Amino acid sequence: MGFLSNRRVLIGAVFMIVGTVLLLPAVLPNIGELFTYALLPGAALLIYGTWLVGTSESGPAV
Repeated sequence: MGFLSNRRVLIGAVFMIVGTVLLLPAVLPNIGELFTYALLPGAALLIYGTWLVGTSESGPAV
């Protein structure tokens, strides 16, 4: 089975991309309060996506 044909890997990759995009505005100066509130969901999506990709195969998690 290919790496990208695994559904958990694809969902995890999408979560990591969305989480990264939500974290990027935080590096800009004078961001609004809305972007500050986006940090928590962004971090959560990044962590969960990484976990999904890391545990997608049998054996020990990477």
